[in-house]
Amino acid sequence: MTLEHDRPTAPLPAPGGPAPRTGPVIALLVASAFVVVLNETIMGVALPRLMVDLEITAATGQWLTTGFLLTMAIVIPCTGFLLARFPLRRLFFTAMSLFAAGTLVAALAPGFEMLLAGRVVQASGTAIMMPLLFTTVLNVVPATHRGRMMGVISIVIAVAPAIGPTAAGAILSALDWRWMFWLVLPVALLALALGAVWVRDVTETSPASFDLPSAVLAALGFGGLIYGLSLIGESASGHAPVPVWIPLTVGVVALAVFVRRQLSLQRTDSAFLDLRTFTSRSFSLAVVLVVVVMSALFGSLILLPLYLQQALVLDTLTVGLMMLPGGVLMGVIAPVVGSLFDRFGPRPLVLPGMVVAAAALWGMTTFGTDTEIWWIVLVHMTLNLGLGFVFTPLLTSALGSLPRALYSHGSAITSTLQQVAGAAGTALFVTLMSVGAAGAATAGADPAEAMTAGVHDAFVLGAVIASVAVVLTLFVRRPAEVDEARPELVVH
Repeated sequence: MTLEHDRPTAPLPAPGGPAPRTGPVIALLVASAFVVVLNETIMGVALPRLMVDLEITAATGQWLTTGFLLTMAIVIPCTGFLLARFPLRRLFFTAMSLFAAGTLVAALAPGFEMLLAGRVVQASGTAIMMPLLFTTVLNVVPATHRGRMMGVISIVIAVAPAIGPTAAGAILSALDWRWMFWLVLPVALLALALGAVWVRDVTETSPASFDLPSAVLAALGFGGLIYGLSLIGESASGHAPVPVWIPLTVGVVALAVFVRRQLSLQRTDSAFLDLRTFTSRSFSLAVVLVVVVMSALFGSLILLPLYLQQALVLDTLTVGLMMLPGGVLMGVIAPVVGSLFDRFGPRPLVLPGMVVAAAALWGMTTFGTDTEIWWIVLVHMTLNLGLGFVFTPLLTSALGSLPRALYSHGSAITSTLQQVAGAAGTALFVTLMSVGAAGAATAGADPAEAMTAGVHDAFVLGAVIASVAVVLTLFVRRPAEVDEARPELVVH
């Protein structure tokens, strides 16, 4: 069934510049998004401690991350409707209230079940926040300054997940695991308090439809796909709770039906997730490259700590500190890259950035059991430097190539595919590492050498994929002007 909602349309910002007093709003959205996204990767380092304190297995504990990702995959596709239908202020308070409530539940959790419930509620708020930030910036920031602002947003998307393990390691080195939530809760509450003062409805709303079958299909499709991908690594080691092909098949079939339904609903402008975004070549190409970049980023985020702890036998805090410089570097260069995009466009940044990222992944194939720490940190920083020059221009090109009427749908699609890419990159790297390590162990290698062999195989494929992506960057162009009066006419 399709439920129609009518709502007055809010006034648009002036096309020549941002709406009045939008600076504090965007600053608060960026800071809030950074805090909520930070929690996406914070649990991995805490897993060994949780296994002891909560008396759970590693397979059970992984649900604290898998459940978070699944919730994101289910909620984010709904944000296309939510952002079109509801005003900014209401969505902000909904997102941050959910995140704060989930954080409190997790901090008070006496056992695994309540902790998992808190993580799911946290993820529900996180899933709304990122598309909300994207859509707000697209609506209130003029095209000539979007690169700089998207550079700031890149700090949230790429740097927050990278810093998550470092923050967790630092907290766990001195405090109980519940402090990972107690320290975040005041920040979430402060954001709510500031939101009451600063956040205003500076974006437009419009009549929008909620198609229940599409929502169910999106949940089954994206949820099944991400869950199946997250199981691949466990399947390689023989510990998957269900055969991998079951959730993957459900996901692929549901997505096929979902796409067919959206194409039908688009004829009456009532699509749950409008796929006319992909009629823009700039959007389609940029999204493909974003998927590659996110796969490489999350794949390296999961593989490097495993290699450092199991092959080089380093402690958790040391590993977290080694990952920190790369994340900080990406954060430092992101606003600079955004300013360069506003001046020169995407191609002069994306092409050399992808070359550097591919070179860094090839450098990671040299890691062994006696590799110096300084070399590992340097290569990781080089990877983040390259990805930093790629990520902001791609996001700006993708979303900037759309007409205003498709901003909310483009934001939802981009955010959803980032989650799928992260899960795919993690699954790909972990599977190759597991298979390679198992083969080396069978051939007689000791555990450290076997792990190193598996890591080598994973980074070789990552380097090959990144090298192919270098060719695709040659076709990236600056977004062209679009016809705002006709959302179906997206410039090619």
